[in-house]
Amino acid sequence: MKAWLKSWLLFLVAVLVILGIPTYYVTFLTPKNSLELYQAIAFAEDFGEAKKLMQKEYEGNFQEEDFEFISGTEDSPKRIGQLSLFEYDEKTFVIMTSPGTSKLEVLAVDELPKDVREYFLQLGP
Repeated sequence: MKAWLKSWLLFLVAVLVILGIPTYYVTFLTPKNSLELYQAIAFAEDFGEAKKLMQKEYEGNFQEEDFEFISGTEDSPKRIGQLSLFEYDEKTFVIMTSPGTSKLEVLAVDELPKDVREYFLQLGP
């Protein structure tokens, strides 16, 4: 009976470790909002480290010049905004939310003009 209990305990510990490592990474080591993303890019040691923050299919949108501009010590942002686009039928709304807060707050909602909407539609998957 003790051998059975030890094997189950060992199995449960292994499962917790296997599931715990990715959960820890996502929870503590990835940016959650635009403020954390800016900090991760600005304090990255090199372009390769900053590029790892980009999603695989969008890595081409982030250039080394962008990294140099963001991480430059002489340039600091005046404001960091967090925007979301919501698409309904033939309308697209841009919603500005508060970055870096524990509770997401909506700061502004505006409908995009058709030409700007078309631009963002071309960027999407």
